[in-house]
Amino acid sequence: MTTAAQAPPEQRLLTIGAVCRLLQNDFPDISISKIRYLEDQRLLEPKRTQGGYRLFGEDDVERLRTILRLQRDEFLPLRVIRQELASHAAKGRKRKRPAGLAGEDVLGLAELCERAGIGPELARELEAYGLLEPVGRNGEKQYGESDAEIAIACAKLSRFGIGPRHLRTFRTMATREAGLLEQLVAPSLRSRNPERRKSGLEDLQALAELAQELSQLLFWRDLRRLAGS
Repeated sequence: MTTAAQAPPEQRLLTIGAVCRLLQNDFPDISISKIRYLEDQRLLEPKRTQGGYRLFGEDDVERLRTILRLQRDEFLPLRVIRQELASHAAKGRKRKRPAGLAGEDVLGLAELCERAGIGPELARELEAYGLLEPVGRNGEKQYGESDAEIAIACAKLSRFGIGPRHLRTFRTMATREAGLLEQLVAPSLRSRNPERRKSGLEDLQALAELAQELSQLLFWRDLRRLAGS
């Protein structure tokens, strides 16, 4: 009889511990207890051996990746994630992490609006409140890919009646956080020594990820208090 360990790679099943190790680099906070919790919430349905051990196939792992991306990158609650998965909205679509420190492709206004599903009026309003930051090139405004991602998030929030005027608060907080990190790494980034500059960029990336994690933890703690009040 063919076992999971003997099966071809495309059919190989993973234990819950192996899944944790596989996803650890992309999702450092992943744990066995978190995967079990997602299963309890009916977001995952791994196979079971006769002894009751969980076994995850390739589709299960990809589904888990999608859930974790939606939590981390879009801060969606499990209820909404379940709805997206059930309606196949997430099928075949990979959520991207923020661009980080890498360069971005540029977009014109029409392309940004098409990608974000917004009209030029909303784009201009988002720009007026500092949420979009185009640069002028050859007499035309051009936007980075991160501007498109920001516009998508703003459009979703606008469905709840949260307009650009209210979203300016998020822009102000982001500017303050970036300013704090700038004070820590600016000397390295301005250095003419390539090795020191490279080290500064690596420090900035690490600091940014830690700062984002802390912001999320504080944010969700406040929301849990609000939900319990």
